Amino acid sequence: MADLGKGVTAGKLASNMQKKITRAQEKVLQKLGKADETKDAAFEEWVTNFHKQLAEGTKLQRDLRAYLAAVKAMHESSKRLQECLVDMYEMEWYGKDEVNSIAEDTDLLWTDFHQKLVDHALISMDTYLGQFPDIKARIAKRDRKLVDYDSARHHYASLQKGKKKDDVKVAKPVSLLEKAAPGWAQGILSAHHVAQTNLSRSQAEEELGRAQKVFDEINEDLQEELPSLWNSRVGFYVNTFQSVAGLEEKFHREMGKLSLNLNDVLDKLEEHNTGGTNNALTPGGTGAPAIPKSPSKLKPGPPLPPPPKVTPSKDLKPENIINLFDDAFVPEINVSSPSQAGSWDPWEADGTETAAQTAETESDAAAPSQPAETLPETTNGSTEDAEMPPGFLYKVVVMHEYTASDADELELKSGEVLLVVTFDKPEEQDEGWQMAVKESYWLENKDLKAKGVFPENFTQRL
Repeated sequence: MADLGKGVTAGKLASNMQKKITRAQEKVLQKLGKADETKDAAFEEWVTNFHKQLAEGTKLQRDLRAYLAAVKAMHESSKRLQECLVDMYEMEWYGKDEVNSIAEDTDLLWTDFHQKLVDHALISMDTYLGQFPDIKARIAKRDRKLVDYDSARHHYASLQKGKKKDDVKVAKPVSLLEKAAPGWAQGILSAHHVAQTNLSRSQAEEELGRAQKVFDEINEDLQEELPSLWNSRVGFYVNTFQSVAGLEEKFHREMGKLSLNLNDVLDKLEEHNTGGTNNALTPGGTGAPAIPKSPSKLKPGPPLPPPPKVTPSKDLKPENIINLFDDAFVPEINVSSPSQAGSWDPWEADGTETAAQTAETESDAAAPSQPAETLPETTNGSTEDAEMPPGFLYKVVVMHEYTASDADELELKSGEVLLVVTFDKPEEQDEGWQMAVKESYWLENKDLKAKGVFPENFTQRL
């Protein structure tokens, strides 16, 4: 017999082709209702569960791979961010070595997390799904062998039912042969036909037995494996998600420690710079003082005021000393309020007293004294209260100039008097900031359209 290669002979190929044709014919007869089909409801339920389990496992594997890809992407993004921070960190800045060490530890932690996810989750997932293709192929083989079994069963049954019909068919050719053959030959022909019929029934019975045996072997194995495989999914899912959750918990705990260490290093860097080691960050340095933000932007703390001006020398000429009290120098002060009490005097720095100050002191001594407790009564009298804006609290005098950086801030000049009022929304007030309107504007317009916020430490309360 001709060999077609790889162990396939022409006879075997023909046999396989005949099996396919027989199966196709049997399936057609079953669909048309001309042949009954062997059914096993319990097994069909297990097959349904098998396909459901395979679909769930495949989805879990796909999502797990996507999760690992996301971890890899996060690792790369974190690595680039750490590299950016390390590159920006100058050599003279505080904590550069600590930042480098934290960046290295972060990279190692991401790498370890990804590798352990592969070892404890992905590989286990691949192994779990690796058993499904073989079982799926065996289920398909069982279906084919079941069709072979049904075909053999129907063929044998048809031979059994057609026994009497075959006897009638044999009589016809015998009656025809009677005219052409002697009597002794008719008996031989009849005996041969009976032998052939018995041989066909015997072969059909043997074929039925073989088909049933092959089917039963595959069917029994699957009847045991499919329920066991279905029940194993719970334990596998538990182990997989526990592994992922445990690895995540450990990773985030260790990453939290590194993030806390990095935050501490940056806090120390800020303290190190604001402590005076970096002149560009201190008010008295060569750089400009920090620009404060308005309360509406929720920025903490007003800027530090500039240092006091240098005290004039004692050897100034009298006319020059008097010129220091020009209108441009003396701040506008409401005489009805105790504005001079507690105000800052540049002459107090060295105790120098001018002739004008001496004359003013003697004049005050000659005037009748007024008890201190009557001053608030005069300041808070009904006449002045009626002139104060709504929500008025107290007055302050500007000690240092301030340049506004936002539209809701006041531009301050030394000597200006501000009327402090309450915030419309107290929750918007930041620490160290107050709301006010300039006294000069209020006296002229009697409205609060020009009110704004200002740093409190640039003023002094009157």
